[in-house]
Amino acid sequence: MVINHGGSLKKEYFISYMKLIMNAFGCTLEEAKDKTFERLFRFEENEMGQQTYNQFLLAYQEINNNYNYCCGGN
Repeated sequence: MVINHGGSLKKEYFISYMKLIMNAFGCTLEEAKDKTFERLFRFEENEMGQQTYNQFLLAYQEINNNYNYCCGGN
């Protein structure tokens, strides 16, 4: 996925990215979150700006809430 460094990334971008990681690697949401944080943020919350980091957290929360609601996850 191409990243536009000119502005902040949206929640929907991170939802798609983490779902792609889960499908490609067959990993859990938590592992996908960690891989995304490593790959895109290089383990630094402010690597891509605070607004983008907040969108990342919102995306994780939304996926997690939807999974828990529909699938009875942890």
